[in-house]
Amino acid sequence: MARIGFERLAHGYGTGGYALKPMDMVWEDAGAYALLGPSGCGKTTLLNIVSGLLRPSEGRVVFDGAEVTDLPPERRNVAQVFQFPVVYDTMTVRENLAFPLRNRGVPAKAANARVEHVAALLGLTAMLDRRARNLGADDKQKISLGRGLVRDDVAVILFDEPLTVIDPHLKWELRSRLKELHRQVPVTMIYVTHDQTEALTFADRVVVMSEGEVVQVGTPEALFDRPAHTFVGHFIGSPGMNLLPCAVAGREAVLEGGARIALPRAYPALAGKVELGIRPEFATLAREGLPVSLRRVEDLGRRRIARVELAGRPFAATLPEGMPVPAEPCLALDLARLHVYADGRLAEGEA
Repeated sequence: MARIGFERLAHGYGTGGYALKPMDMVWEDAGAYALLGPSGCGKTTLLNIVSGLLRPSEGRVVFDGAEVTDLPPERRNVAQVFQFPVVYDTMTVRENLAFPLRNRGVPAKAANARVEHVAALLGLTAMLDRRARNLGADDKQKISLGRGLVRDDVAVILFDEPLTVIDPHLKWELRSRLKELHRQVPVTMIYVTHDQTEALTFADRVVVMSEGEVVQVGTPEALFDRPAHTFVGHFIGSPGMNLLPCAVAGREAVLEGGARIALPRAYPALAGKVELGIRPEFATLAREGLPVSLRRVEDLGRRRIARVELAGRPFAATLPEGMPVPAEPCLALDLARLHVYADGRLAEGEA
């Protein structure tokens, strides 16, 4: 297990600018972390720096207080599970899972017990003595996951989008099993994904990245309730946060077109691009409130989303269960859930 630190860490590929912008950050020992963001945002670059497959252009990587920036992967004691399954087709499932232990001289009895335990967690027990070549992509990826999990002496386990090739109905099951394994064996785990559901269900803390920058680190609840950046508000949630250009003066926001909204906090004069943000869950279609133009209603099964227009901008709101669409629709906003952003960053007001 390891406490991982980054000190002014950054990386560029020689094409100008940063692929990974300078950062200082600490991942605590035995934590379950997710790196979340769209393709090309720097997630895999950061993961490869942790594993030692890539040396950063700037800064230091520290494991438990000791610098490992220049150490190769084999001297960092990490396990890595890649996006596509890597298995030995000529070996049985049992032999594949035992391979990392056998290479480290773990006694056969202890290795077999560990293999049996991990196989049970991943639903591989019934096929332990089958050849890997005869298995489908789902089962092969479970073997690959198992090889990363079977060692109990690793400093950190790295998962690089490991469920990409897994059938959708199995993804939830495997995420749950990984989470359960982390509870039983508290090793530092870092999970890279562009899928917010995977990140939020697996991780205790999520690192949200955009264009090579870490824009927020927090619990799933914090990312949803109080996005520190408009990108987080947009990327987390379905639909994402509504953002409306506005002018802010004290405890009031004035939208384009003149509509005025009371704010839960008082703000000083804000420079740059100022926006008001609120999630669709906290904006309700109602008979009284801010007048809007209804465009359509989307029935998502468990809830209905009203797509409306407010101050000339598209806006998503919740339509309460059983409520008919009002003849003259309005918006009722949970004022405590309103946030103000200046140039994309959350502005801190005074309560």
